[in-house]
Amino acid sequence: MKRIILAACTLLILTFFLTACGSQKPQDIVSEELGIDASDGSKISYFDNHGGFHGDGTAYIALSFADHTVLDQIETSTPWKSFPLNETVKTLVYGISDKTSRIGPFLNDGNGNSLVPEIKNGYYLLIDRHTDKSTDILTRSSFHFTLGLYDTDTDTLYYCELDT
Repeated sequence: MKRIILAACTLLILTFFLTACGSQKPQDIVSEELGIDASDGSKISYFDNHGGFHGDGTAYIALSFADHTVLDQIETSTPWKSFPLNETVKTLVYGISDKTSRIGPFLNDGNGNSLVPEIKNGYYLLIDRHTDKSTDILTRSSFHFTLGLYDTDTDTLYYCELDT
């Protein structure tokens, strides 16, 4: 009887971990987080190095679309803004510099290179998930945000998440 109970508990624990660490499709993640239906997107790139201490890390997903169905959703969605990027988003994605200093990009490959290629025409959505929204996002000691960028020239959607 003890073996049956032990086996059942082991099976339950394994099922929990396999489900919790399950393989949610990148399209489902983007759809859920950005509030659009990205299920028809073709995955170009995906990585997620969250899972460290307190779940810190960066997630990056690039999806390509064969038609304008996502663009149609974005254009009718109030929170999405059209380019040009505001100063905060520009700094987070590409960084800014002058003759004496450089800030960002914060969404980078670990070597200081931006994860997102240069986009000339498109839309963006910045979701600030930080508990303290009273200060400017760039002056905080930690980041907790999600960013969606849609390139209208290439019909590519970039999803980025940063938690520090």
